[in-house]
Amino acid sequence: MWAAVVMTGAATVHDYLARHGQPIRYSYVPDRWPLAAYQTVFARSPGSAEMPSAARPFTTDLVTRLIAAGVVIAPITLHCGVSSLEADEDPYPEQYDVPPATARLVDLTRRSGGRVIAAGTTVVRALETAARGPQAGWTSLVVTAETGLRAVDGLLTGLHEPRSSHLRMLAAFHDAGLLAECYEAAVSHGYLWHEFGDVHLMLPLAGPPRAWPR
Repeated sequence: MWAAVVMTGAATVHDYLARHGQPIRYSYVPDRWPLAAYQTVFARSPGSAEMPSAARPFTTDLVTRLIAAGVVIAPITLHCGVSSLEADEDPYPEQYDVPPATARLVDLTRRSGGRVIAAGTTVVRALETAARGPQAGWTSLVVTAETGLRAVDGLLTGLHEPRSSHLRMLAAFHDAGLLAECYEAAVSHGYLWHEFGDVHLMLPLAGPPRAWPR
């Protein structure tokens, strides 16, 4: 991924990649898709190496209906690195930015007994990093059952490979036995993996609301 725009004559790295590059494509996607197909409705600034796929099912209409129903949607930035690490490696450091207004909203939501639902593992990583330190920068945090959760109450996520760091993050939301049952059900029903796959909601067992650490 690139974290800054580097000038190369009259063009930028982003210009060069837009002209000559192509999105990372997994083997189950046989044909090339345009770059627009990899953008989510929340995308604003370039910087990710892969699509934050959990947000892909959101549409403008769906976001409008959620807001009309009382769901508040707050922005964060995390530029996704290459996420196809599948042999127990830790994820690469990634650039993130949690705006002060979003941090305040997370705090208010939790103090008032509401729930903070992250749209993807990248959102979890950004919020959990900000809850432990600076609200912007580069994060090397690996969220696991051992680190626990300080800012997030639930997660919308896709299906992940058995030895990926993403699956270790899911263990912070549910125990290994329940996760195994969920994945067995997903396999038996033909659910799809990776960025064009299916998305499911994970909610931990109910507990007392926790405020954003100060």
